[in-house]
Amino acid sequence: MTLSDDNLVPWVVSIIERYVDEAATNTLNLPSAEKAWDKPLVGFANGADPLFRSIREDIGPFYWTPAQIFRLSHPTHTFQPEELSVISYVLPQTGPTREGQSKETTYPAMRWARSRYYGEIFNCELRQHLAASLTDAGFPAIAPERSPLFDYRQSEKVGIASNWSERHTAFVAGLGTFGLSDGLITPAGKAVRIGSVVAKIPLPATPRPYQSHQEYCLWFSKGTCGACIKRCPAEAITANGHDKSHCHAYIREVTAPYAQQQFQVQATPCGLCQVKIPCEKRIPTQTNASDNTKSS
Repeated sequence: MTLSDDNLVPWVVSIIERYVDEAATNTLNLPSAEKAWDKPLVGFANGADPLFRSIREDIGPFYWTPAQIFRLSHPTHTFQPEELSVISYVLPQTGPTREGQSKETTYPAMRWARSRYYGEIFNCELRQHLAASLTDAGFPAIAPERSPLFDYRQSEKVGIASNWSERHTAFVAGLGTFGLSDGLITPAGKAVRIGSVVAKIPLPATPRPYQSHQEYCLWFSKGTCGACIKRCPAEAITANGHDKSHCHAYIREVTAPYAQQQFQVQATPCGLCQVKIPCEKRIPTQTNASDNTKSS
């Protein structure tokens, strides 16, 4: 394909979609040869979008803007923040994975645990594949989560936080809004994993079809639901939101040892709050709101 500004978007999308469709590593490593992820969603944000700076101000000074992580990764390149694009993608869980997880109440299901391990290995490969493909084509890129500088810090406001958030990036790129459990509700629902790449490439920003960062959550938009509260075995989700420390402790002490013992995967899975809820596989405000306490 001869690249021009007019066909850069379909070219970038095709890199992601083809890798998800064709890469042998998109797998749960089961005899059935099931894929870990369904067809991805893709969105774009401009590197100078003021929301990135707002997120940094909210989380803490250690949080990267796109320009900061690009400069750290490509110190010899000259650029303006508006010349950068942030490519975000969403990897939806498959139907069998969601179905198995919805039957559990205390521990993650087998497919879910394997998707958290093998599926995230693939996600990391996809980040690197996308960044390398762009760079090789003359558009220098970096996958922030794969940077050796990626780390977790203690935020005064939100507790433990990384210096780059895939969920917040997807929010800026028009792919979803946050729920009561802190998960991102996307057009493919909340049972997803997310990745992103920052590149010096002229891509038009995806329009954000929402006004509020919590617009898709029935708890905030309708004053109803709260299904994720009931789904959390650690009682880490309440009407006041998500207790990250309590959640992490349950994963570290209960679900991670369980996944290692039962499924022989070195993963940190739980995700029970992402299924058997109205936003499991869709935006719930696009469905019958009277169904908001039932399974998706």
